[in-house]
Amino acid sequence: MPTLHRKTINTRQAPAAIGPYSQAVQMGNQLFISGQLGLDPAAGTMVPGGVVAETRQALANLRAILEEASFTLKDVVQVQVFLADIDDFAAMNEVYATFFTENPPARAAFQVAALPKNGRVEITAQAIRIATP
Repeated sequence: MPTLHRKTINTRQAPAAIGPYSQAVQMGNQLFISGQLGLDPAAGTMVPGGVVAETRQALANLRAILEEASFTLKDVVQVQVFLADIDDFAAMNEVYATFFTENPPARAAFQVAALPKNGRVEITAQAIRIATP
């Protein structure tokens, strides 16, 4: 059985971690992406515009991390979405659908008591790459 090596993924195209965690960890052909907020990676601040803008930015951050590890959105198999208010589900879903346009991954969405930086949405994902680049 081959030995899997743990690789930390980091890119300046996504916000730096705001705690003791990595943006993502790759184990073989699997990628585990930490929760992404609607933070502008350059400014380090939340994008203005509420849940729609934050969802768009969180997914752009997630995509940047995927690309740094040579994965794509099509490799994503599972997503978890955390919302500060479940009433934002429909607005988040509209933006989400523009990123995962065909064969969307499995997903769960939850309302949580609060998110870091007073965010409206946080999104985490797991990806599996079938073929190596």
